[in-house]
Formats: sequence, C-alpha cells, structure tokens
Amino acid sequence: MITFLRSAVSPAILSVLLMAFTVKAKAQTNAYPYKVAQDRMLWHDNVDKEQQRLVILGGGKYDSLIRLSKDETVNFQVTDALVREVDEIQQQIEFDSTLNTNNKKKYLRALEFLLRGFHQAYDGKEIQPAQAPLLVASFEKAKLLDQKGQSIEPVITSSPYEVGKILVECFLYPTENSGVRPSRLYLTRIYCEMHPALILNYLRVHPDLPFADSLIVIAGHYDIRQLYDFAAANNELGIRIRNSKDSLVHTVALLAGNKSGQLYLPFLDNLIKGRTTLEEIDKVKTDELSYFRLLVRTRLDYVARILPPERDTPLEMNALKSMLAKKSKEVFVQEINALHTVENPAIRFKILDPLTPAELYYLIVLSEDEIYTSSYLGVYDRIFQRMSNPYGDSLLMQVHGDYFRKFIKMAAAYNKLDHFLGTMDKQNAGTVMKSFIIHLEKANEEEAVDVADSYSSIFEKNPALARFILGEVKVNYDKNVAAGDKKGVIIYNLLQTLFESADTTNKTDLSARLGISPVYTVDYNSLADDSGRVIQQVFFYGDKDKDGQNSFLNFMALFRPKPGIKPEWKITENPQWVTITSTRGKPVLIFANKPLLGDDDPDAKAQKALIEYLYDRHLKPTVVIHRGHSYHVKYTIDQMPPTARIVVLGSCGGYNNLSEVLKINEDAHIISSKQVGTKTVNEPILQAINNTLLAGKDIEWLPMWKELSASFMKDPAAKEKFDDYIPPYKNLGAIFIKAYRKAMDSGE
Repeated sequence: MITFLRSAVSPAILSVLLMAFTVKAKAQTNAYPYKVAQDRMLWHDNVDKEQQRLVILGGGKYDSLIRLSKDETVNFQVTDALVREVDEIQQQIEFDSTLNTNNKKKYLRALEFLLRGFHQAYDGKEIQPAQAPLLVASFEKAKLLDQKGQSIEPVITSSPYEVGKILVECFLYPTENSGVRPSRLYLTRIYCEMHPALILNYLRVHPDLPFADSLIVIAGHYDIRQLYDFAAANNELGIRIRNSKDSLVHTVALLAGNKSGQLYLPFLDNLIKGRTTLEEIDKVKTDELSYFRLLVRTRLDYVARILPPERDTPLEMNALKSMLAKKSKEVFVQEINALHTVENPAIRFKILDPLTPAELYYLIVLSEDEIYTSSYLGVYDRIFQRMSNPYGDSLLMQVHGDYFRKFIKMAAAYNKLDHFLGTMDKQNAGTVMKSFIIHLEKANEEEAVDVADSYSSIFEKNPALARFILGEVKVNYDKNVAAGDKKGVIIYNLLQTLFESADTTNKTDLSARLGISPVYTVDYNSLADDSGRVIQQVFFYGDKDKDGQNSFLNFMALFRPKPGIKPEWKITENPQWVTITSTRGKPVLIFANKPLLGDDDPDAKAQKALIEYLYDRHLKPTVVIHRGHSYHVKYTIDQMPPTARIVVLGSCGGYNNLSEVLKINEDAHIISSKQVGTKTVNEPILQAINNTLLAGKDIEWLPMWKELSASFMKDPAAKEKFDDYIPPYKNLGAIFIKAYRKAMDSGE
C-alpha cells in the first residue's frame, strides 16, 4: 500500500497521483487496461459504480480523490485502498486461473459489498475513514481463506468490530462461508459489550444466545434499574436473570420478585455487602418516618464512603436519591405546603417535629422544585434551632458536604445566605464559599447550574460577596487554562460572562459572547406562524383543593368583556377546552384545557384531545404556560411542543425542569418563580406579554420587567411576590445550560 505524507507531497507529484487515482469511466464499456470477459463485465461495473459513489460522497468534482477526512493524508490513504488496491484485487480475480467463472463473480460481488458496506457504515458514523486500508487488507486475507474452503472467523475476530461487521456480509453468496455464523455471534457479543444499555432489550428477543448469561451480568452491573425491570418479567429472559449466579444480579432479581422491591432497592449496596438485611428494612418500610430516617442514614453512609480514605462507589445511588426525594416531597413538603394558609407554625410544621437537622437538610435540597418560600423558611429555621451548636460549617460536615452547592444556592434565593455564613467565623465562611466555586470541572452539570443560579440573588443582596465570587471564578478559570482542562475552561468562562452580565450597566451582549440565541428579547416573527398567528397553549389541572379550578376562573377573567369597553377577545369553548381569539391587533390564539376533576384523569384527557386538535390543524404553540401546583409540571413538560419559545412555569424553576425544557427547545425563554404562582403576579405578566404580541412587537424583557416592577410598587405584598419571579435574562441557570451544552457539543 502506498502511504503519502502531507509534508512530502509536492504539487507536481500530487498532480500525478490524482491522475493515477482516476476511477474508471462511468460508462464502463470494457474500458479496462486489461481484457475482461463479457459475462463478468456487469460484476466489474458494479464494483466501479460503488467506487464512483464514494468519490461523489467525498465531494469529488475535479479529481477522483475520496475526501472523507479533514486530513488530506488520510484521504490519500483511503483513496489508495478503495481505488488502487480494489482495482488490483479486481484484476487479480479476473486473471486467477484457479477460479472458475462463478467464483470470480462471487468475489467481485464480495468487493461490491465491501465498498457498499463501507459507504453505509461511514454514512452511519460507524467507521472512521482511516480504517479503509485495514478493511481492504482484511478482505484479502478473508478471501484467501474462503478460496481454500477455510473459515474466515480468524480474520473477523482479529479485526476491529467496525471492520468485521462489513467483512462478514461479503462472504454470504452464493455459498456462505463456514465462519459467517460463528463470526456473527462474535460480533453480536462485541456489539453488546460496546453498548451495554442495549443488551437486555436484545436478549428479550434473543434469550437463547450461548453467552446470554455473561451479557446479563454486564448489563446488570451497567444499569441496575433496567435489570430490576427485566428481572420481574415472566419470560425466558426473566428466568435467566433470576437464575444468575452473579451476586448483584441475583440480589436484584430477588428484590424484583418482591412486592416491596422498590422500597428495598435504595439499600442494594448495603444488602449485597451484608451491612443491612431485608428484615431490618421490613421493620420500618410501612412507617413513613422510620423509613425516611433509614434513607437519610443510608445516604450519609454512602456519601461518607465516597470520600477518602474509602473512595468507595456504592451501588444504586440514584435509586436512593430518587426515593429520598420522593419521600421528602410526598410525606413532608407537600403537607407543609398544603397548610401554607395556617398561621400557627406549630400546627403547620408539626410533621417536622421528630426530624433532626440532617433530615431537615435533605428535605430542603431534594425538594427545590416543590417547596414554597414559606415552607423553606420554616424548615431552614428549624435546622438551626435544633442544632446544639448552630454553626453552618458543622451542618455541612455532618452531611459530608452532600448537596452543599444546592443548599447554598437555595439559601441565596430565599435571602438566608447571609444568615448561614454568619453562623460561622469569617475564615470558615470564606472557605465554604471558595469550596462553592472550586472544582466545578469535576462536578456534574447541575452543580455548575446551581452556582450560576445563585449569583443574581447574591449580587442583589450582598455585592461584596458577589465580587468575591467573581474573583474566585476568574482564579479558577486561569487554573483550568493552565491545566488545559477543556470542561473547566468552558464552565468558568461561562460563569465569568454570566456574572459580569448581572450588572446591567455593563451592557453585556450575552448572545454574542456565548454564541446563543438572544437573551433579552424574543423576535415577534419567531413567535408567529406562517399565517401571522401567535399560538399559545395553557395547561390547567383539576385539584381537589379547587386551586386549579380557581386559577382557571382567574385566568379566564382576563379575557372576558369589561362593562363599557369594546371586547378585545372572543371566547369559544367545548366540554374540554376553551379557545380565546384576539379581536384587535395582530392575531393571537390562546388554547387552554379545562381543569376537570374526576375519575380517570379527565383533565389529562382534555389536554391530550387539545394537543391532537392543534396537531391536526397545524397549530404550533410558541408560548406555553403552566398553571398549577409544581408537582403537575412534569406532565406539562412531557407534553410541551418543540415550538415553545416562551415558557411560563410558575413555581417550577428547579434544575431538572429547566434542563428538560431546554432539551425540548434549546432557545426557550423561561419565566420561573421561587414561590408558588399567584394570580396577582401571573396575570399582569401574561397581560404584558399579550399586549406586546397584539401590537406585533418584539418581546423585550428588560423594559417589560422594569414597568411591571414599577406597577407593583404600590402594593408591597404583591411586589414581594413579584420579586420571586425570575425573568429569562436573569435566569442564569437556564442561560448556563444553553451555553454550556452548545460549547461542549461544538468542542470550543
């Protein structure tokens, strides 16, 4: 094989090489430099056509170089393999006196399949261009074995998966090589090992694979939750899982077969290691308080084991986190939220009486997307009231620093950060805030978002602390630049840009600096459809406490005719939803499902029916509004259309919700709140948006928010609630997610 080095190829030599690599004429009317038997011409032509397709794939117009790589040296090597070497193999086949006509056609067909397979694999991003020379060399080895009547399996098993997958399909016709079937089994195993998340779904269809048991172990250790789900199935795969000799797989299968398995799963690591037993869990699983306490103790145990000196990685931490969050919200937070109108705190917070400071801590950090402001404040105060030594650093040490960034972010959001830092001496407070900033390159995305989200509140309430944080961000940026840590450089550069933008006098152009869509404005044309209409969809939920129904009535009052004023909106309705249409200005159509309450989720059916109605009529909502309790928001997000450009979530601005919305539409502008949504704030915001749309103007958040803030100045209670609402340009967490994902994807 000829190898070309970029630095050694002169223009003159390049010209000669390109001429040498000219693919045979498209017409292929026996235009070969050697004589080809007429009855084999079609087979040769098929090979040449596949070569020509590869040249075209690489954009070849003026020469026959197959350009599939940015590296021209690689392109020479690819062309040498798939053109020159394949041409030589064609010629060798044509002149091989040991082959009869049928066998010559067989190997020419194999060459055609080789080239077509490479083309398809490249299109599917399953093979690198640089693997072309190895593919052709391996083909020649396999062909020689096949000519001798020997198995091609040794060639397949010694080749990379990508090469073997193409090769094995070349030796099927007209007679299948004896190595094809064992090679396919080998490739299946390799593929499964490369993609463990797909193993169990594959085995569900092919449970009789000879190596199924070993694949089950791989899949089980990769995704315990998936293993749990498959282990409970009453099919051949479920039986094989339950009969596994692997201790992890066997234990998970045992839990899956128990009706209380979901309650046991968070303790899987301790169960396998003998640190706890099913009997011990059975003693507390029906008592919500005792079970919650066991969850917290287990979480503290697991987190401690992650830290030095153990540096252990307990199994199924996600199951523990999910169950702890579930119980925090369902057992405790939802009750104190529901009692938010009760003035006596002894009654409202009675359910918290038995809880320790650490247990209260987890209530806060795992209920971000549901806890009301007043609920948070009540829980926070009780943490320090119940500590014998009420020091913030002692609290963080007690929980081994678990979720400490979330705790600090929430303390900043609810104006408790100064108190928290004030519970410790100045040096320790500084250490805590430095820890808040450092090592984000080693953290997950959510922790970096928590840091980003905290800054607006800190900047408004404690400018000195904000300056300290910005300084630490710059220090850590420089450290990551020096270390060449790409992720760290991206994170700290984004944070510095976002934090500097918090001071609006800097007039930072975040869109230009971060390479994302505009943050301060939404172009009217991006909201209107081809017919010039702005479509809005509002999600309402029927609640036993009538909150959803009352919210719907308040919402509808915005659009009903006012005495002595010409109607601006037309309302039509059916049993499941209402349609609100503008009668002045630009066309605005608002669709809102009714908050129906009853058996079999009538509100969910109404939402589904409305979505189908919109889809059938090509009505694409660009403004989506969630009206209802925060625990309903996941259902709104699940049904949110990808066209949503403005999303009003109310009291649902936690990381998970922001992240999911931005997965649906990365350019969405999100309005969220730290507090439960209230009509006194929701309605003026929606009116301001609608008035702008009716006028056909772009949405400009800065002046709109300034006017809204001024209008609330006469009502201190309403102003306080309005201040809990976060406009898109201040939603630094959402902006960070957009910019971070874009930067990581682009490799910048």
